Amino acid sequence: MVAEAILHGFVLAFGLILPLGAQNVFVFNQGASQPTLWRAAPVIVTAAVCDAILILLAVLGVSLIVLTVTWLKTVLYIIGVCFLLYMGYLTWRSRPDPENREKESFSAKKQMMFAASVSLLNPHAILDTIGVIGTSSLSYAGTEKWGFTLACILVSCLWFFGLALAGRITGKLDRSGSLLRTLNIVSALIMWGVAVYMASQLISL
Repeated sequence: MVAEAILHGFVLAFGLILPLGAQNVFVFNQGASQPTLWRAAPVIVTAAVCDAILILLAVLGVSLIVLTVTWLKTVLYIIGVCFLLYMGYLTWRSRPDPENREKESFSAKKQMMFAASVSLLNPHAILDTIGVIGTSSLSYAGTEKWGFTLACILVSCLWFFGLALAGRITGKLDRSGSLLRTLNIVSALIMWGVAVYMASQLISL
């Protein structure tokens, strides 16, 4: 039954990670704006590691505290809303220059900081991980549970690499910078939209 658990993990994780959100948008944008795919490695690794941590905490049951402590959930939402508003502002103001990507692109430290923030300060991502992956993992034990967990983590790693690669290909095709500028505008609007939605959820808490 280990194979079934692994398949379940693959399908479930892919379904959760596929929707367009702030985390996916940031990884794609960094793939597009960095001068080489290698320079986007910090954002890929950081996003994958953060997701792996959330998945492990969900499977081990540690992160259930977020669902049971109301004030902690409220604080998480407030930080998430503020951060997404700020991220959207920076993305909106960004003016990609295809001829000078080395100078304009985020440093490794900045990539890691923003990727960690957009991954760990996203209440919906955390609640999805806890509510869906954590709950689904209860069906398994021992080897099956670890097969399910590792499958979820592997999907996350492959997804972020593929997303950055797709961004890199898009960036190479965009000689004028107009496409990247449009992508930044769309990204900023998505981040602000998620922030507004999270604010509405915060009011109802």
